[in-house]
Amino acid sequence: MEDKPQLPKRVVALRYDASSSEAPRVIAKGQRLIAERILELAREHNIHVHEDPVLVGLLAKIDVNSEIPPDLYKAVAEVLSFVYRLNKRLSPK
Repeated sequence: MEDKPQLPKRVVALRYDASSSEAPRVIAKGQRLIAERILELAREHNIHVHEDPVLVGLLAKIDVNSEIPPDLYKAVAEVLSFVYRLNKRLSPK
């Protein structure tokens, strides 16, 4: 008997555009099947997925289309910094 793949418990998607927002925004969030669909879309569009259950738990409390609160700036900035460095390293020169 094959094991069924375990669905993610919760996913939160962020977007940050410094030209239009002061802080990153929650653009999508969901649990189980919705979370899996968000992850599928991220993979289809080559969007980095960072796993941090504690941070996701905090971000999941924020309404969709809302900016993250200042108390989460540092944690999210660390993730964004990592993603920017990763994208720079992987981009063709």
